[in-house]
Amino acid sequence: MRNFFTGVFLTLLIIGIALFLALKQGYIDFRADQEPSPLEKKFAMAAVDASTDRHAPDQKNPLMANEETLLAGTKLYINHCAGCHGVPSNPSSQFPKSFYPPVPTFFRDAPDMPENQNFYIIEHGVRWSGMPAWDKTLNDTQMWQLVTFLSNIEKLPPAAKREFDLPGVPAAATAPAATPSPSMPMKR
Repeated sequence: MRNFFTGVFLTLLIIGIALFLALKQGYIDFRADQEPSPLEKKFAMAAVDASTDRHAPDQKNPLMANEETLLAGTKLYINHCAGCHGVPSNPSSQFPKSFYPPVPTFFRDAPDMPENQNFYIIEHGVRWSGMPAWDKTLNDTQMWQLVTFLSNIEKLPPAAKREFDLPGVPAAATAPAATPSPSMPMKR
């Protein structure tokens, strides 16, 4: 029995060393523009979801979903989120597709996670995804305003919807995706 456990231990040690060397020597490709492996597709988002489930504190949104809160959340979204997550006039531009994992486009697919988890992700970000932690930029009230906005994105009041028609909406969020001209080859 002792030989069996020694064999298992040595096998795991060799696998660990091989993985370390593969990482250290650059054999594992971390480009965002490549197709992820089947293993990564299966487990990456499940791991993010499980981590969020485990670490997001069980807290209630202290803000009411009234016009004032939703208007404030809309303005914050336009200034901090729209460039990646889209706007009603262009819910799925090309820019979010350049990330891996792909950035959620909220006007195409509204967020469906609990508010405490949305707050947690806004506050802490998601490592290796491009989603920054906003806790150094926004205060708790502002983050809850964003959470309230996201929870009500499909039923915004007219004043909040009008904010998306203003000239201050980021051009990257509203401009249609540029298509390369035949004379300009695409960089690969």
